[in-house]
Amino acid sequence: MIKKISRVLLFALGSCLVFIACKDVQDNTPRRLEILFLGHNSTHHNSDQFASILSKEYFKDGINISYTTNPDDLNSETLGKYDGLILYANYDSIQPTQEKALLEFVESGKGFIPLHCGSYCFRNSPEVVELIGGQFLSHKVDSFYAVLLDTSHPVLKNVPAFKTTDETYVHHKLSKAIHVLTERTDSTHHEPYTWVREYGKGRVFYTAYGHDEISFNNSGV
Repeated sequence: MIKKISRVLLFALGSCLVFIACKDVQDNTPRRLEILFLGHNSTHHNSDQFASILSKEYFKDGINISYTTNPDDLNSETLGKYDGLILYANYDSIQPTQEKALLEFVESGKGFIPLHCGSYCFRNSPEVVELIGGQFLSHKVDSFYAVLLDTSHPVLKNVPAFKTTDETYVHHKLSKAIHVLTERTDSTHHEPYTWVREYGKGRVFYTAYGHDEISFNNSGV
C-alpha cells in the first residue's frame, strides 16, 4: 500500500525548497537538496518510521534525507554538509557547543524544521526556544480541522483545508517573530499550529502536527 503523507507534513519538505532561496545568490548550480533529520531512539514519536516515510517520498523530488539519533551531530562540520535540519525527537537539553552550532547554522542561511515534539526539545536554551518560535506546554487528543490563515504563503500553495486526528498541542513562550500559517480552533481558543519565521539569513518552519502514523499517513481530506 502506497503511504499517503498528510498535507501538513508536505508543508515541511515543501518549505525546504523555499529555504534554498535563503542561500547565497552565487550558489545557483542545480543539485539535490541535503537535509539532516535528527531523531531519537524511541518508538514514542517514532522518528525512525517518520524519517523512512519522508526519505522514500521525497527522494524522487530531489531531496536527500540523512537520519541520525546523535545530538552530537549538531556541530559546524556536520551541519555544514546540509541545507536544512529536521528535528523530531525528545531531547530535554542541548549542550553549549551544540546550541552554538545550531544557531549559527540557521543564521548563516540554512533551514530549520522542528516538527511536533521538536517544540519540547532543548528547553534549557531560551535562544533555541526563540529559534523554534514557541514551546510545547500540554495536549489532549482529538480530531480537528486545520484552519489555513495565509493561503498566499508559498508553503500553503495549493493546500486545501483538511481534517486529522492528532495531539492537540498548546504552546507557550511564543515568539513575536513567528508568522502563523495554520491554527487549531475550538469554542474558546485559537492555537497557532503551523508557523514560519526568519532567523538571520535562514528560515524556520514548525508544525505541531505529526504524533504518529495516523498523521504520517493522513491523505489530507
